[in-house]
Amino acid sequence: MSIIPRKCPSCSSPLVVTQLSCTKCETNVVGLFEINPFLRLSNESLRFLETFILNRGNVKEMERASGESYWIIRRRLDEVIAELGYETEPDPEGLPARRQEILARLAQGEIDVAEATRLLTQLGEKNP
Repeated sequence: MSIIPRKCPSCSSPLVVTQLSCTKCETNVVGLFEINPFLRLSNESLRFLETFILNRGNVKEMERASGESYWIIRRRLDEVIAELGYETEPDPEGLPARRQEILARLAQGEIDVAEATRLLTQLGEKNP
C-alpha cells in the first residue's frame, strides 16, 4: 500500500482524507476526516522520531547511534515539535552551545560560510 501523500501533486496544497474503504468487504465511508498530526511530518522527522523512540528518548544513546552531538539532536527534536505545530521555549543558557554547534558544522563542512552566517544571525535575532 502507498503512503498517504501530504500535498496535492498539482498545486502543493494540503490534502484531506475524504474516503475510507474496507479492504475485505469493500465498504466505503465518505466524509471529511481529521489526519493524525504525525502523518503531516516529513519523512526525515518521522525517521528521527523512530530513532528517538527506539532509544527510549535517551539522548546519550542517540548520540552514540547517530554520531550527532546533544545540541544537534536537541535542535532536531525542537524542529519536530515545531513541525507538529507546537511552540518550543527558547533556551537562553543553550545559546553559546548552539553557536558552537554552528561553528562545528561549518568546520566539518556540513554547512558553508553563508549558511553559518545566516544561522548565527538568526540566533542573535531570537536572543537579543
